[in-house]
Amino acid sequence: MFEGYAPSRLGQIAVWTAAVLTLLFLIVPSLIVVPLSFAGSSLLEFPPRSLSLRWYGEFFSSFTWMSALRISLELATLTALVSVTLGFLACYGLSKLEGRAAVLIATLLRAPAIIPGILLAIGLFFVLARLGMLGTMTGLLIGHVVVALPVVLIVLTPAFARFDWVQERAALSLGASWLTTSLRVVLPQMRFSLLTAGLLAFLTSLDEAVISIFIGSGENTTLTKLMFLALRDKVDPTIAAISTLWIALVTVIVLALNARSEG
Repeated sequence: MFEGYAPSRLGQIAVWTAAVLTLLFLIVPSLIVVPLSFAGSSLLEFPPRSLSLRWYGEFFSSFTWMSALRISLELATLTALVSVTLGFLACYGLSKLEGRAAVLIATLLRAPAIIPGILLAIGLFFVLARLGMLGTMTGLLIGHVVVALPVVLIVLTPAFARFDWVQERAALSLGASWLTTSLRVVLPQMRFSLLTAGLLAFLTSLDEAVISIFIGSGENTTLTKLMFLALRDKVDPTIAAISTLWIALVTVIVLALNARSEG
């Protein structure tokens, strides 16, 4: 409709300016912690008056921090595996349903994404307390899967919508079992979507703090909870070093996803 109109130079400049300002608004507050992590002072100061790797050394040499890091990585890995498995089965089942039942089930599965985190954490706290699972890895895993599952569903639902189910019916008609068909026909064609969903679930678990604060304790304390407690008790530049490492990890994963998508 507008093919005959040449793009306005002023309009392009305005669009690019707005995009750059929005991008800076989103990322600059997070990037400020990077120079803070290299400060030689015992206080968080910007800009740092001296540079040092002291706080990275404090982090990697601390048993408490390393234990919390191990718990977070193990929990994030388990969360990715469980939530992707449940998400795949849920999307597969929903693809066979129609009408209000499918809409209702899909809405319930995605509900944790729209419920305020504090309310979700309080509800999980009382449920897991009755089950005697507070402070356990299993309790933490349940809480993190509840939060990560909607993310997995958002990624996998379009993949299932694009899938050609004629291939599944053909495999079943030729004598293949449902498990064989899923492993050899369905999963191979969704491997990128499954990988993306798994990585996003992994990041969701790593970033989750509220549920970890309510449910985790003792030897099952996550890194995010320990960071919150450290900021509450004192101003420790080690937090800036951990945040910088977190930003680097997330950046690597996002760039890997983008590279895989383009490839």
